[in-house]
Amino acid sequence: MAARSRQVLTRAKVVLPEGVVDDGQVVVEDTRITYAGAAPAGQGHDGHGAGADAGGAPDALDLSGHWLVPGFVDIHNHGGGGASFSNGPVADVLTGIRTHRLHGTTTLVASTVTAGTDTLVERAGLLSELAEQGEIAGIHFEGPFISPCRKGAHAEALLRDPDPSEVRKLLDAARGQARMLTLAPELPGGLASVRLLVEHGVIAAVGHTDSTYEQTVAAIDAGATVATHLYNAMPTLGHRAPGPIAALLQDERVTVELINDGTHLHPAALRLAFQHAGAARVAFITDAMDAAGFGDGTYQLGPMEVEVRDGVARLVEGGSIAGSTLTLDRAFQRAVTLDRLPVPDVVRALSETPARLLGQYDRVGSLEAGKDADVVVLDPAFGLAGVLRKGEWLVPPPSPAR
Repeated sequence: MAARSRQVLTRAKVVLPEGVVDDGQVVVEDTRITYAGAAPAGQGHDGHGAGADAGGAPDALDLSGHWLVPGFVDIHNHGGGGASFSNGPVADVLTGIRTHRLHGTTTLVASTVTAGTDTLVERAGLLSELAEQGEIAGIHFEGPFISPCRKGAHAEALLRDPDPSEVRKLLDAARGQARMLTLAPELPGGLASVRLLVEHGVIAAVGHTDSTYEQTVAAIDAGATVATHLYNAMPTLGHRAPGPIAALLQDERVTVELINDGTHLHPAALRLAFQHAGAARVAFITDAMDAAGFGDGTYQLGPMEVEVRDGVARLVEGGSIAGSTLTLDRAFQRAVTLDRLPVPDVVRALSETPARLLGQYDRVGSLEAGKDADVVVLDPAFGLAGVLRKGEWLVPPPSPAR
């Protein structure tokens, strides 16, 4: 039998579900975490396999001054590295996946954009194979069942009402790998489609919607549990007509997505949502498109042409924001250094909350024994310094401190 590989990451600030351990340690054997907690003061510690302290263990990596956090979980992502999840061959999709892994996203749901039924069925088949292989955590259908009044970067000619029979066709094509579908619940068939999604164990998300407060409450009561990029592509919060934002924020059953790139949201709006919903109900997402991790230029988002300038993606025709070029390591750094959110809360919003939403918290989303060895190393300024996915270093960690 082959020997088990073993790695000891020690003397770092380790963010655990119960809080931060200032002098902490994570032990990895093969693809799993076997220990996460305080670094031992001397030889060994009750059989967890950490061995000697950093000064004596040959397999220990001293990460003094650094942070260890769980790998990030992105539930809304359209691509990166110049590649889209909505078109192109498998190789392109893998390019996008790897781009985000190199920025700390070790678990990713691939999102599609509005398209014809045949195109979405074909795409669902390709993406479902990658999900079955463990490359992605499932599929998110964003559109085509959204409001033309709040279409954003979706092709209006391809939008349609959420017919439950067509929803079922997409779910069948995904072969059990559909994780979420975004729709506008006020459209004909909206509530029936929400109920259908819930029956099949798929997250119903409210987004790209022109719904009223009352219509949104009805959707939540029907089973909708996610707000797709809260604030964006929905009516603004009003004191007489509060609209969907108030309904989604106030209901404990709803997780709200937030895009923390400095473009989609004013910092005050982000803090308002975070403080009201709390880290247990916030999932930071990228809503990334092809240009994430790639650069400025002209891109395609489905059938729509997008120009990226200074890292901001907008439709060539009309100028609407067209997704983002965000990566989750930047979202983390911004949340801590600019938005002044507590590190444990940011970790929860980037890892634990989305992992729980996907039903995968038993494997990912926190640093705990028995879980996948998905670890992100951050430097003292919260910049990315290393990425470990299932025990393999995708971004090598810094050299041991001297």
